[in-house]
Amino acid sequence: MEASRDSETLLEEATRAPDSTARACHEVELRLLAPPDMLDQLREAPIIVQCARNKGTVRRLEAVYYDTPGHLFASHGLSLRVRRSGKLHTQTLKRAIAGNVLTRQEWEAPVDSLVPDLAHLPIAELGAPFDGLAVEGLTPIFTTKVRRHVRMLDLPDATVEIAFDNGEIEAAGRSQPLSEIELELKGGMAGALYEFGLSLLDAAPLQIGTAGKAERGYALALDRHPTAAKAMPLALRAENNVDSAIMTLLAGCQHHLIGNVATAFTRDPEGVHQMRVALRRLRTAVSLLRKELPVPSLQALSAEARQLARLLGPARNWDVFVGETLAEVENAGLSGIDVASLREAAQPYRLASHGAVHDGLADPRTGRFLLSLGRLIERRSWRGEVASERLSVITEPVGALAERALARLRSKALHRGRGFARLSPEERHHLRLTLKKLRYAAEFFLPLYAGRPQVRTYLKNLSKLQDALGAANDASSSAPLLQEIARGSASPDVHRAVGAVIGWQGRGEKEPQGALRKAWRRFKQASPFW
Repeated sequence: MEASRDSETLLEEATRAPDSTARACHEVELRLLAPPDMLDQLREAPIIVQCARNKGTVRRLEAVYYDTPGHLFASHGLSLRVRRSGKLHTQTLKRAIAGNVLTRQEWEAPVDSLVPDLAHLPIAELGAPFDGLAVEGLTPIFTTKVRRHVRMLDLPDATVEIAFDNGEIEAAGRSQPLSEIELELKGGMAGALYEFGLSLLDAAPLQIGTAGKAERGYALALDRHPTAAKAMPLALRAENNVDSAIMTLLAGCQHHLIGNVATAFTRDPEGVHQMRVALRRLRTAVSLLRKELPVPSLQALSAEARQLARLLGPARNWDVFVGETLAEVENAGLSGIDVASLREAAQPYRLASHGAVHDGLADPRTGRFLLSLGRLIERRSWRGEVASERLSVITEPVGALAERALARLRSKALHRGRGFARLSPEERHHLRLTLKKLRYAAEFFLPLYAGRPQVRTYLKNLSKLQDALGAANDASSSAPLLQEIARGSASPDVHRAVGAVIGWQGRGEKEPQGALRKAWRRFKQASPFW
């Protein structure tokens, strides 16, 4: 499956394929967002001058992006454009590859004008939504106008085209500035893109561009914000060895993480939540490997992931409080609780926490973390850091690693849950975190056990226990927020509401204890599926 294949393999396949519009090439590209006033300075940065073959070329490009009135291309992960450069017109169709951050399929052909020519596309190969589609059924959605300065770079193990794009996206009478750097792999190792990106980060405060021109154009044209993305199933197979499984695991976490950066940046609650989940999944993957393969570079990335998760934590807590906790109180119909005044008093704290997330994601430290993660994946850095006595681990079947990892986490959960009825809130919190790791690990390795009948029952019991503990944890998370609101407000209505919510949550903590203990027993008695 495509999700388990890396950019270098895809590029190698594209290189072997004949140049034909009937077959897809693969574009391997890293995008970096740059302040417009720094593009000129970056073009002459020493790292670029040292590697560039020449001064490069400057072109003015105009591109029109087409779709059906119902935006079928966008819904299928496709973008179709015709670009004009001087008197030349080039039609390009691009399709994202599931689970691969850098690589997209690409069909490119010269055409006569800015109007698409579908005859140049392999319609039979593409299938929906091109079946029976005529060019008359397409309409312009948005345009891009760019001044592009292109230079070719010779790096130690790659040839890279660097393009400095300065211009704008126009749609529906609105426009959005565009200032970015594209690093496209023309030959060699994809890891070089991330390494060169890290070098550029030393010269300017760049951010990874997680949305391409097409995604940004559609957002402008349709007046919509980026949407949060959930984790995709991993393409692990029983015949994979541990080395390839590490690649698949980390790439899946990277794809989930990158897919939510833009959404979290726009202060979207679900984007923040999914980004935190992605970071937890990444840290879980690293912790699974720590017992087997203690690799310093993985540990360093895990520490950075933890730091970023801490940045997101307050925003998530305020989102849950305002969006879920207060909604539950409101739905309970309790008298004497002015939920509206409490929600209004909480809003400044919520906005401030999202402002901190926005600033943190724009910080070069975040960009460096994301680029370092990509470099580690593409370079397979763990191979060079594995101790000689552990080399046999990376060649063994992934199923052996999966069984040891899942057994360890289950044993840890059972140990932390001893005397469940007498556990303190803090001890239950630690148990909940271990159960989360167990669930993420089970999801990682699920393709290896998908045919076993006990899988569904085990995951159902695990999920129910985790949800029950999570509900109990919400009260603990709300307490410091309520205290902060009380300290910052002089309103009697707000203070009365704070006290009422604390009392309501305290009562709620005692009621479900029987159900909670029952969920624990069912989990403890469930037969492992591995």
